[in-house]
This record gives sequence, C-alpha cells and structure tokens, in this order.
Amino acid sequence: MKKQFINQINAGDVLSDCYVLAEKTMAQKKDGNNYLNLVLSDRTGNIKGVVWDNVEKIASQTKTGAVVKIRGHVGQYRNNLQVVIKEMTMVPLEETDPSDFMLSTERDVHKMFERVVALSESLDAWYLKSLFRAFWEDVSFTAQFKKAPAAKKMHHAYIGGLLEHTLSMAVLADKIAGHYNGIDRDLLVSGALLHDIGKTREFSYDMGIDYSDEGRLVNHIVIGLQMIEEKMRTIANFPEEQALLLKHMVISHHGSRELGSPEPPKTMEAVILNCIDEMDSRVQAIREFMGKEDPGETWTSFHRLLGRHFYRGKPAS
Repeated sequence: MKKQFINQINAGDVLSDCYVLAEKTMAQKKDGNNYLNLVLSDRTGNIKGVVWDNVEKIASQTKTGAVVKIRGHVGQYRNNLQVVIKEMTMVPLEETDPSDFMLSTERDVHKMFERVVALSESLDAWYLKSLFRAFWEDVSFTAQFKKAPAAKKMHHAYIGGLLEHTLSMAVLADKIAGHYNGIDRDLLVSGALLHDIGKTREFSYDMGIDYSDEGRLVNHIVIGLQMIEEKMRTIANFPEEQALLLKHMVISHHGSRELGSPEPPKTMEAVILNCIDEMDSRVQAIREFMGKEDPGETWTSFHRLLGRHFYRGKPAS
C-alpha cells in the first residue's frame, strides 16, 4: 500500500515507496561514467529522479512503464524537487493497486458511453448506423474505448479521457450542425465520434500513460483510419463518396500538416471538426492547469506551452 504520493513529497524527505517508472534515460557524467535520469509518477503527478550508483544493475533490472519500489532522499535541483535514488526494484503487478498510479475521469463511464451510443443512433444514414454498431458490438474495442486516455500529458490525460473528450466533441458537433445552414450533421457528428479512435491503440495505459510501439511507429490518425476501413468492409454497399468524406474527417482533424494531419480540412464539416477539437482540448488543458494552481492566487503561474499566465479572478475574501 502506498504511503506517500508525489504531491505530498517535500525536500528533505526520505522515500521508500512505489511509483511508476515513467521515463528512464541513460546519460554520462563528465568523467565518462553513466548515470540515470528518471521520471517517477503516480496519480498525483510526476517527480524527477537520478541514479548515481549501481547504474547498470538498476537499469537492467527495471523497465519503463513498470511499477518500481524506490529508496532514496529528496533534494532540489534547479528549483525543482529531485529524488536521489539508492535502490530501485520492480514490483509485480498483482501486488499493486492501479488506482494509486492512474488518474481516472470523475464522470460516469457507463452514462457517457450510453450518450455516445445514443448520438450514433440518432444519425439518419443507415450505413453510418451500421458502422457504429460494428464498433459498439466489438467487445475488445469498447473496453479500450472506455478506458483509453486522450493524450499523454496535454489534455484528458487520464483513464476514460478519450471517452470524455469524444462525447464532449460529439455534443458540440450536434449543436453546431444545427447552427449553420448546409452542414451535414451525420458527417460532422460521425467525425467527432471517430476522430480519435486510434488512441485506443496509440497509447499503453495499464500503470501509466505512454506510447505503444504501434503508436510510436504509426500514430493514432493512421491507426484510426485502418480501424474504420476494417469495419467498413463488413458493411455491404457502403457509399464510396461518404466513406471518403468520413475518412477525410479523421485524417484532417489536426488542421494542418505541421500539426500532424496528412491533409488539411477541405470540407466545411472537416473545418468545423478541427475547430471543435482545438476548442475542447484547449479548454480542458487550461482547466487542468488551473486546477493544479494555488486557489488563493489571482493569476496562475506561467504556462510554458501556451505562453501566458491565466486570470483566475480575485479570491473570495
């Protein structure tokens, strides 16, 4: 049983506890000897660590993504906490509690999935309904879809995050489709529901979030496209043009080649989907950032990726 979570660690603490080995990098000191840079994680956050002694032995007996028991002391390096680790050993999975190491959505997964299914059933096109039924009847896929995160770090980076992000986008898509004239609601809602399904396989998420081998080599857009094409082949007479338009929604949802899409959005529905994805991920990322900040401060600390402070409002007196 865990005794000390990362958000409870202070400089000067002596640690003897279990954490996920999120990152492990071999480096060299000026004298040519090796050392290890590490990142340890649990459900409350991350902390950096370093191994100076018995480096080769510790490196060979541990692997990234596993739960490890460490013994060490906490100091500060460049104004950040750092654990100097003396011992580190692997912990069998059966001796761990996943809830100690993985954040999960605070929303009801069953109810979210029911709403996703209901949105897919509200579509008019028979072939799209058939496509989604093929996904929902795939027990292995639905289990992954309910569990997968939507990202490693930036937004919805927790168990159930993909389902939460997908539902939020599909609800927005449904509302926006009725706001503008000439928008194909079926296509826009379907794109929102399917745009990130490749993340069910892009990430590994048993004891921490990291990229799978498939995710690193292929990425979620290509994986998602393959998954959609596989299900489409089970549906007789799926309209060719509609198949192309739906696949375009998936490959273009990042908005540009520079951001990872093979093609930029070239239909109104694809343009809207990219905007919805950007809005939902950005809003959630800022909310998560604010949630980690001191509630007594008017402004947040500087968000390096977004390049600004955020105004929280003056605290209640």
